[in-house]
Amino acid sequence: MITLCLIMPTQDTSQIKEKILFTLKRRGPCLPVHIASEIQTSILFASAFLSELFSEKKIKMSYMKIGSSSLYFIPGQEYLLEKFSHHLKSKERDAFELLINHKFLVDSKQDPAIRVALRAIKDFAIAFKEGEEIVWRYFTEKTPAPKLPEPITQKPELVKEESKKVINQTFGEVEEENFKKEENDQKELNIFEKERPPIKKSLRKPPLKKSVKKTSASQKKNEKFFNKVKEFLAEKSISISDIEGFSKTDLILKIIDQGVEKILVAYNKRRITEADLLKAYKKSLEYELQYILLSLGDPPKKLENLINAIRKLSGMDKID
Repeated sequence: MITLCLIMPTQDTSQIKEKILFTLKRRGPCLPVHIASEIQTSILFASAFLSELFSEKKIKMSYMKIGSSSLYFIPGQEYLLEKFSHHLKSKERDAFELLINHKFLVDSKQDPAIRVALRAIKDFAIAFKEGEEIVWRYFTEKTPAPKLPEPITQKPELVKEESKKVINQTFGEVEEENFKKEENDQKELNIFEKERPPIKKSLRKPPLKKSVKKTSASQKKNEKFFNKVKEFLAEKSISISDIEGFSKTDLILKIIDQGVEKILVAYNKRRITEADLLKAYKKSLEYELQYILLSLGDPPKKLENLINAIRKLSGMDKID
């Protein structure tokens, strides 16, 4: 380490930067580890040079992460990021495939999960306004859509109520997709039919019915929770402005409370913990908004005392 510190200042940093730029022009988007290998130095020094070039606006950095690192590239090489799209997370990958196939997507017509994912893939999804609608454009498309595209993920005749659409697609699994997936899995198993007697069709049906019942029960449970949250907000004259996240255990919404935008974190359980409180607090910091916490039961006495103690706290210091 001491030897490295003695050597680095004697090198011409401008030459190193030129070598990095040449490498990016030749190879396209690279991780710091690739640059470190090219200029024969440590990842730490390579990252430092890349950060300096980025601050000088000579290179760009991707929003997408591969492991814990971003990709660095020369302006004009944005289209080359496509070849790294397989590193996207599951739902982000679905949103990417949907956008690359249709070029334009109307935000309000997408599943809530896709809407969240579109906001995460900033390298590939560009948002613009068409009237009152938010439309997502695939980043290589240069011109806006001449008119709003039809709904991509749903058929209008299948949706009778907006709330039912959000509930059915936000929470639980879709029965039809599960049925097709299991049917495809069975077809793959048919490669063994030459070596053993074929399975009777009647023997395959019970597992499918069981899976459908389980999915249906899960959907009803989540639908009930979502309706409770909606009813609570309606009684308080609070409106929902956007869905920011969801899972089987919690729901994260942007809301308007008396004209003020806030984050609502609703937990689908009776007892919340300090970890749940911290998670909601961190989410509020992420959006720089005040937050409201909801659950299906009263907070534990220990947690309630902690919240009250923090409210009364006016300062904290230490004695030297």
